[in-house]
Amino acid sequence: MAHPHPDAPDRSICCAVITVSDTRTPDTDRSGQLIQQVLTEAGHAIVHYALVKDEPDQIRAQLVALSADPRLEALIFNGGTGIAPRDTTFDAIAGLLEKTLPGFGELFRMLSYEEIGSRAIASRAIAGIYGGKLVFSMPGSSNAVRLAMEKLILPELVHLVTQLNDEH
Repeated sequence: MAHPHPDAPDRSICCAVITVSDTRTPDTDRSGQLIQQVLTEAGHAIVHYALVKDEPDQIRAQLVALSADPRLEALIFNGGTGIAPRDTTFDAIAGLLEKTLPGFGELFRMLSYEEIGSRAIASRAIAGIYGGKLVFSMPGSSNAVRLAMEKLILPELVHLVTQLNDEH
């Protein structure tokens, strides 16, 4: 697929990976590990990794603190995007975003539908801008993470960060 604006060659994006979970540990966080692996293999840098409980105040605190780090350009959250009572990532992040990228959630659900059918309706994946940083939030399953990273985030990461930092 042709892109209307070519990406800068060899541009490395500095990323934070945040897993939202009440049960995972760094050793059992397969989705967080997968995000880091995919980003690193694509030439991007992991500046920060964290596990936070599915508590809105903790999620918001991570978003606010990380957005203040001048090294970071993209914050990638996984977990807590469903509709169960403990799924609060969407609720914590959505109200803070200064701009949203509705296409991320829409395309993620469309691609998910192709894999899991109507269960995709329960996903509250979201992306946008907060504090001058690109923010993605996706489900915590490894299949969902792989789908979002390979089909949506990696192909557009450099372009979106470049656009965000464009002064024109």
